[in-house]
Amino acid sequence: MRLPLSMRDKQRGWGIPAVYVAVTMTVGMALPRLEARYLEQAQAAISAPAMMAIGSAIASGMIALTGIVFSLAFVMVQFSATAYSPRLVLWVARDKVLSHALGMFTATFLYALIVLAWVDRHGSGRVPFFSGWLVVGMLLGSMALFIALIERLSLLQVNRMLVFTADQGRKAIEDLYPAEAASAAAQDAAFEELPVTQTLVFRGHPRVIQALDVPRLVQLAQTSSTVIEMVASVGDTTLERTPLLRVRGGKAALREEALLACLALGEERTFEQDPKYALRLVVDIAIKALSPAVNDPTTAVQALDQIEDLLIRLGHRQLDVGQHRDAQGALRLVVYYPTWEDFLRLSLDEIRFCGGNSVQVMRRMKALIKNLLEVLPASRHAALRGWEARVQGTIERSFSDAQEKQDASRADRQGLGMAEDEAQPPAS
Repeated sequence: MRLPLSMRDKQRGWGIPAVYVAVTMTVGMALPRLEARYLEQAQAAISAPAMMAIGSAIASGMIALTGIVFSLAFVMVQFSATAYSPRLVLWVARDKVLSHALGMFTATFLYALIVLAWVDRHGSGRVPFFSGWLVVGMLLGSMALFIALIERLSLLQVNRMLVFTADQGRKAIEDLYPAEAASAAAQDAAFEELPVTQTLVFRGHPRVIQALDVPRLVQLAQTSSTVIEMVASVGDTTLERTPLLRVRGGKAALREEALLACLALGEERTFEQDPKYALRLVVDIAIKALSPAVNDPTTAVQALDQIEDLLIRLGHRQLDVGQHRDAQGALRLVVYYPTWEDFLRLSLDEIRFCGGNSVQVMRRMKALIKNLLEVLPASRHAALRGWEARVQGTIERSFSDAQEKQDASRADRQGLGMAEDEAQPPAS
């Protein structure tokens, strides 16, 4: 089973610099020796003292650059963790560009030291040709990665952070939910009549369900002629003795190791198979911006822009995807996914509560719901009408002044830009 993103990122975080160091040490031990034995006549067009000065400058400069750059990078990440969400900034801190930059900076430093050991070796006055140019090439590569690293850290700007997070949600929606069919697949509740013959219980330290290997679970159920019902969902934290899944209609118990192997467990939630996690993080940014300590409703409005886009995509998708069948059409796996109402509650409830006193946020929420009613199919309208009433009720309670209440009740995609009912056509 493919590892979830966070697990791969965690391995990549320490693995990539280690590979750089290992390759550098291997090449550094072999290439200068090969040059000394077989390419004795190949000389770099530079004197030994000049090469020693260049190599020393590169080595000392790279180790200083590494310390300064990554100290500043970690300070920026820590600062952003307090401004946005520590769960979100961890994804930026584990970005592969940071790992490659650290590896390249370290490799350039180490190889410059190795080359210095072979310059004017035993008083020969020789400068290794290929090793000398390789140091220069590694320096140029380090500068390119330094530029990429600076560009990557600009991702910590609030608008780019919102877009980055929503992009993960958009990808998860695309991968998890099929395009809405003319008629949704019928849901079979007959499996509930089958007796529970086995319950898989979690044992160990708390872990988060990051992903499910659906094809493998279906195969296990098909082989044993059973139906597997997932009790825990992707994104849930599993605790000691909490049920993970139930096997229904089995004649013999399935191996627990085989069942556990179908569940990817980790220390934190991931975006894979969990679009509500992206919504959760965008909402976190919005409500933190609405806190009295920050008081930045414009950021909340920008967050609602991304939330609206995610809800539009979800509203046009078939969300009833929890029942999986084998090739013969028999029900084999039941997984519980959030409903349309669940997504709306996650997206709107906390922002409505925290931004209830902000005219800007209320106007943007009114515009969001109005647009969803216009672009989504009728099957989504009932829940949206309910949220339209809830937002209006919040406005009625939050504003005592009649004019403020009227202003807050108008739909405005910019929050405080131009209310849609006030828009006038251009004069002819």
